[in-house]
Amino acid sequence: MSGISSWLQRQRKGDLVELATSLGINDLDGKRKGEIEAELEDFLAENAATLSSDPRLSGYYNTRRMGMTSPVKREAPAPAELRIMKRRTTKASTTPVEPEPSPSTSAEEEDTSMPVADTSAASTALTRTPGRTLSLASRIPLPATPADVAQAVDRSTTAVRNRMASMYAESKIPNHVTATRQTLSTVTSILFSVAAFEMYFLRKEILADRYAFTIPAVEVLGTNAYPISLPDMFLLVTSSFWYPALTWTFTSLVGPCLLGYFFNLSAAASSSSPRGRGRLNTSGSQPEHVIDPVTFSVAKALLSYVVYKQGVTFGGWIDPVAISRINDAVYGGWQGVLAGTAITGLASMYDAVLRK
Repeated sequence: MSGISSWLQRQRKGDLVELATSLGINDLDGKRKGEIEAELEDFLAENAATLSSDPRLSGYYNTRRMGMTSPVKREAPAPAELRIMKRRTTKASTTPVEPEPSPSTSAEEEDTSMPVADTSAASTALTRTPGRTLSLASRIPLPATPADVAQAVDRSTTAVRNRMASMYAESKIPNHVTATRQTLSTVTSILFSVAAFEMYFLRKEILADRYAFTIPAVEVLGTNAYPISLPDMFLLVTSSFWYPALTWTFTSLVGPCLLGYFFNLSAAASSSSPRGRGRLNTSGSQPEHVIDPVTFSVAKALLSYVVYKQGVTFGGWIDPVAISRINDAVYGGWQGVLAGTAITGLASMYDAVLRK
């Protein structure tokens, strides 16, 4: 076995034990530092081909190469050392020869003399530790703090909200919504909406649905058979359809339109006003409402009450059976029709107030 490397001697016993354990040398219990150094020296020398690339052992192999390439020049002993050696030689010639100290004793002496070396090695390690510690700490991923998590959630929420807003703007939905609102925000749209509501219930009475066909069940989708019913179009050629349809058309559309056209208070107000108060159209020759919506609502309420409540037939022009069928079909009967006229009348007056 060659001499112990200076690199191993500079290391602390705990570091040597940790290094030996990582290299597979486990029988170190109870051994002293010198014995551990000897085992490591033999093991590292035998496995130099495989362990020389290990960064932990770079210092050992570097010092070993330097020792092989440049032999250490021994210094001449000092005069004091020569006198001590002479005294030991004289004493050895007069006294019995004592046995040489065992390896364990030398190991103990080395072990007792190591604190100074350990202190120097520790001081050297302390001077080199901060840089390595910082580089190692920079590579260790630290857990996110609550503030970092909150910021990440805020950024994700903002990104999703901005993306949804851009997709909503690119879909042209805002333009369609604005156009629909402008179309429905008129008195005429409200009048037609109320009329369409009445027609929806009246259609089931005068143009009843009849069975047409059945959509078969689809086992893959788990759907059941669904029967389809369509309006019976053959009723269009019968009096059962035309009597109620014409009666409702007269009381809800034709009669109120005629009265609203001739009793047009908005037209009279625009013609008497010097500036028309903004109620004239772009040509300036006709009022904005050809049919007064307030008069239309009042006339429809009067006709509906007289026909559907009082049963007036205007000299037999209206069929009493048709009146009864309409009264039963429209939602709420004649009271429902009067409620619709109240809604359209209030909307018409509110529109007139806003325009002034």
